[in-house]
Amino acid sequence: MANELRRMLGNVRSFVGNATGGLRGGPNFAAWIVAGTMAYYLWIKPSQELKRQQEERAALAAATPDPYRYVEKRKPVPDPQETGLIYGNKNKTKDSVSEG
Repeated sequence: MANELRRMLGNVRSFVGNATGGLRGGPNFAAWIVAGTMAYYLWIKPSQELKRQQEERAALAAATPDPYRYVEKRKPVPDPQETGLIYGNKNKTKDSVSEG
């Protein structure tokens, strides 16, 4: 029983050691922490900040109106035939206009 427990514990230690890339002891662990922290501040954080700045710029560009965009200043002129302004079609419906 004790032999199986010792072997199982050894297997777990071996698995953990292999999973951490052969990391053994406190100084190696501290070196990995320093390397991870440097990688975060040199690569991950700047890319996140750049992404955030690009999103802010995109939101700001979307919020400000384009000064050169086309704006319709006057209402479109309605079709005179539909409103009956020509030929006295004022009180007739479309069906009676097409028949006559």
